[in-house]
Amino acid sequence: MVRRKSHRTLLVTFIFLSYLANTSQLVFAKEKDNVKDACKVTRYQNLCKRSLAPFSNSAGRSPSKWARAGVSVTIGEVEHVQTYLANLKRHGHLRGRNKVALLDCVETFADALDELHRSLNVLRRLSRNTFGTQMGDLNSWISAALTNQDTCLDGFQGENSRKIKLLRNKVVQVYYITSNALALVNKLATTGLGSISDP
Repeated sequence: MVRRKSHRTLLVTFIFLSYLANTSQLVFAKEKDNVKDACKVTRYQNLCKRSLAPFSNSAGRSPSKWARAGVSVTIGEVEHVQTYLANLKRHGHLRGRNKVALLDCVETFADALDELHRSLNVLRRLSRNTFGTQMGDLNSWISAALTNQDTCLDGFQGENSRKIKLLRNKVVQVYYITSNALALVNKLATTGLGSISDP
């Protein structure tokens, strides 16, 4: 009798654990689908999926939350490159034309960061009454951030030293992430007012 009870308990435990495993797999698959679906509109989809995967659960299917996540991630990446540029400037590794280009980069990245912060502030307080104006502002600011990053790259054209290649790679990566953020904002703009009902 005791043995039969023990077998029954084991069976129930096994079924329960199997249920939990299957449920967590379903949740994970759903979250994966969320980020995959959100990133469909972006040019650099693999980068988008990698950088925004942590938001899969919280953003769900909300275009406004994905746009906010895209800009938030971009701000973090821009700050990371900004720190790298500041260190290059501080330690004086670059000379002549490259030093001038670096100083331009520091300035353009500061402008880009300002534009992205303004964008995030707007995304945090979307309003049905001013939605069109807000979307226009967001498009202008994020496009300006892209232009600033592009301007930084222009200063190093024709330069192929190891340091310059590394710098260029970092800026290009940020450019791609910013481009993805702009695509997510544009998706929000085309989705319309119904997509901003959730906080």
